[in-house]
Amino acid sequence: MKLHGVDFTSAPSRRKGITIASGQMEGDVLRLESLQTLSDFTAFDSWLMQAGPWLAGFDLPFSLPRELVEHLHWPSNWPDLMRHLQTQTRAELRLQFKAFCDARAVGNKFAHRATDIPAGSSPSMKWVNPPVAYMLHAGAPRLLDAGVSIPGMYEGDPQRIALEAYPGMVARSITKASYKSDDKSKQTPERQQARELIVAALEAGTTPWKIKLDLGRYKTGLIADGSADLLDAVLCMLLAAWAWQRREDNYGLPEFDALEGWIVGA
Repeated sequence: MKLHGVDFTSAPSRRKGITIASGQMEGDVLRLESLQTLSDFTAFDSWLMQAGPWLAGFDLPFSLPRELVEHLHWPSNWPDLMRHLQTQTRAELRLQFKAFCDARAVGNKFAHRATDIPAGSSPSMKWVNPPVAYMLHAGAPRLLDAGVSIPGMYEGDPQRIALEAYPGMVARSITKASYKSDDKSKQTPERQQARELIVAALEAGTTPWKIKLDLGRYKTGLIADGSADLLDAVLCMLLAAWAWQRREDNYGLPEFDALEGWIVGA
């Protein structure tokens, strides 16, 4: 089974693209075979259509909190919700999400999905720092358009399987230190040391997901990349591999709300 990890961005460009790590399990070891970066959505849409079998972990929220969806009277099944999102601009989403937050008490502004708590992820309606709502808006409807299967949410092509992944969950299991920044002036030696710690744990298999990685010739580049886009893609690939090991048990997913989705491995 070809395994992929996808570090997504809502505005791909030549400066910062969609980064994809690809590999396969060899016995109990996950071997990193390639890293690539796609600079536009046309290339990403084509990549999604590549023939299976493959399983990929995507670093983008697949859906919104049910509480928010019901408050806005939006469709309460996932495919229809994605179609509705395609009719909204980012500005329209921001206005509606901000109005929802403004009407709520301090400390409880955002609605959360059930998976956010165990994963430690940002609310998928958040439009700034980080703008994950825009990642959802740009990415999740593309998964529907591509016809991939999302276990527990959508039955598409059984040879192309997509799971929501969150690299920050894996990184924080190794170190609480910051390990990345898109601002070159903040790509410090301390952040590089944090990436070295993460890479060492991946090679040793000492994360809670207990998968050893063979990073081969890519190891130096993973440590040197101050944005950690490459490393985040590899962390998503690790979660994809963990899910593949549990394919007979619904990819390790618990019972969850099919509208909200679930972060694999959380």
